[in-house]
Amino acid sequence: MADSPARSDKSERTSPITFYRQIVAELRKVVYPSQQQLITYFIVVMVFVVVMIGIVSLLDLGFGKGVFWLFGNETPKAK
Repeated sequence: MADSPARSDKSERTSPITFYRQIVAELRKVVYPSQQQLITYFIVVMVFVVVMIGIVSLLDLGFGKGVFWLFGNETPKAK
């Protein structure tokens, strides 16, 4: 494959000032969410996390009880 024109001459480097200007130009393209969108996203994430915590907790409780039922209190008593 052919190299792009920007990378054909490896001895030429971007100056720090040009690099900084490119960073600023890219950051100006970013669309930041509004406060209402942030609040909505926060609530959605928190609800999802709480639901996942509930599911994992119920699975943990169920597997724990199952293991104790399967392996617990089944030892023979001494005479």
